[in-house]
Amino acid sequence: MQCPFCANPDTKVTETREADEEVTRRRRECLRCEKRFTTYERVELNLMVIKKNGSRTAFDRTKVKNGFVKACEKRPISQERIEQAVDEIETKLRNKGKSEISSHDIGEEVMKSLKRLDQVAYVRFASVYREFTDLSSFQNELKSLMVKKNSGQKNGKRRRERS
Repeated sequence: MQCPFCANPDTKVTETREADEEVTRRRRECLRCEKRFTTYERVELNLMVIKKNGSRTAFDRTKVKNGFVKACEKRPISQERIEQAVDEIETKLRNKGKSEISSHDIGEEVMKSLKRLDQVAYVRFASVYREFTDLSSFQNELKSLMVKKNSGQKNGKRRRERS
């Protein structure tokens, strides 16, 4: 591992810790300048994405994260929570055991996650992802959200009344 301070290729690992299921955190020390730094290692499994036009490209979690960041802009959602959501989606996709996955499946996973995380961010993402072309498609999506929200509240009230 190359030192980020002096570019020396000789470093030693001083500590290794599992950050989560798929990431290993390593503390390293440069053998030349003796500065310490942290690296994170992730197992890379080649997951190919099949795009709408049929072309294939390597899965890039940065693209998923950028979609989240844009949708969550000016919303009260921390970068930590976004990173956690992206990790969950990537894990779910990789756990399917397929070497190829459609961009549609990735988009649907992002939508599910955003719907749980923040409904405004969800609508922002949905308007681009589902290519809303007019106000009525936007209104239909909002109505769908409201119906689900209201039915969830009614079920919650019924449960409390029965208790």
